[in-house]
Amino acid sequence: MKSFVTLALTLITITTFAQKDFQGKATYMSKSTVDMSRFSRNGQMSEARKKEIAARMKSFLEKTYILTFNKTASVYKEDEKLAAPGAESRRGWGGMTGGGTKYKNTKDMVALESTEFFGKKFLISDNMEMPQWELGSETKKIGNYICYKATLTKDVDPLDWTNMRRRNRDDDKKKDEAKKDSTNTVKVTEDIEMPAKIEVTAWYTPQIPVSNGPGEYWGLPGLILEVNQGRTTILCTEIVLNPADKIKIEQPTKGEAITRKDYTETITKKMEEMRARFRGRNRGGRRN
Repeated sequence: MKSFVTLALTLITITTFAQKDFQGKATYMSKSTVDMSRFSRNGQMSEARKKEIAARMKSFLEKTYILTFNKTASVYKEDEKLAAPGAESRRGWGGMTGGGTKYKNTKDMVALESTEFFGKKFLISDNMEMPQWELGSETKKIGNYICYKATLTKDVDPLDWTNMRRRNRDDDKKKDEAKKDSTNTVKVTEDIEMPAKIEVTAWYTPQIPVSNGPGEYWGLPGLILEVNQGRTTILCTEIVLNPADKIKIEQPTKGEAITRKDYTETITKKMEEMRARFRGRNRGGRRN
């Protein structure tokens, strides 16, 4: 009986996908955790203090996104109806908060992100190369969909602050080991580092045969419903195929055109300048 139901659902999905004007809308919940020790200079922090900081950061760490897609293109952005007050201004941190609108076209191999940093709009272009997924045989069910596991090793986004962690500078042995294999981590500041690469685990369903998914992810033989990357989990909570209200999936055009590499360098330089000014004010305050 279960096999019959699964087959019936698959046939219905395939029939739906075969329609000329096929469209879909998927809702994703994104949840991140951070290394709380990096907020303390000595690496020690009470549980009460950790909870207080976590509560303040909740709007950054827990978000809802909408992926609208057709057979070849998609738009992924934060759900405006659920965005916390002031969320628009926080998108100025670009990749550090995951803000902005991400567009992908797997047919034309175009990937763009429209975002804003300190009041300036950018239109970031990415190199859209086929991800080197390793397909697995493990399966699990997400909602009504049977999903298959796939893994990928990728470079860490330098602006993804959720992967940052406090460096252990007191342990000489670990420091020596780190020198022998310095490619494992990237130095952010004297006290903060992040891994150079992370393993991504994705769960995709062939029942929705579109090579797409949340954020930057695509390239699997089915819609990606779950992603686990570093300290972040992105999970699909709702799917609507061919919604009654037609969806416009349009390529963004506003903002200064810039490559991902140049954007990262620009933001990194700006953050270093801000950090230097902040330290200067602190030193000035102590002299007074």
